[in-house]
Amino acid sequence: MHQISYTKRNCTDREKIEAFLLRERVGVLGMISNGLPYAVPVNYVWHKGSVYFHGMGSGKKVEILSENPPVSFTIYKEHGTVTDPVPCHADTSYMSVMLFGQTAKVTDYEEAAAVLQELLEKFMPKYYSHPLTGTLIEKYRSGMDGNGVAVYRLTPQEMTAKENAVEADQLFNQKAQ
Repeated sequence: MHQISYTKRNCTDREKIEAFLLRERVGVLGMISNGLPYAVPVNYVWHKGSVYFHGMGSGKKVEILSENPPVSFTIYKEHGTVTDPVPCHADTSYMSVMLFGQTAKVTDYEEAAAVLQELLEKFMPKYYSHPLTGTLIEKYRSGMDGNGVAVYRLTPQEMTAKENAVEADQLFNQKAQ
């Protein structure tokens, strides 16, 4: 279904893709709301072959996902601009992964706690001394809206990866100019 047309940029190295998904911090969640695209950047964690993200238990994202769970999720990292003597050949060095599938709200509090713990370890390693528990997640209510935290799982049905990897000396460096 989702094929990369510029096959020269296709990345099929599973270890590289896995490392990229584990390392990067933000992805763009693409959804459809009332027939229109709606995309929002979210912090995420790649855990057991799925992307997990969270948010308040209310709001536009929660509303859209409850009505229309098919999504795309894009993670990308730009490394810089690739120089070339011909201006039209200047390019960008990057890596990106796109996932396509259905989201599901995580309703098991133990799974939600484990995923939120993974997020904490990714973004704030060793900051908290006690791990999250399912009971805490079940009882937690936000002071903003009184709702609990919403955790979502996207298990990809399809995945594509692209990259344009170049050596650092091929990247534009304004200080060297």
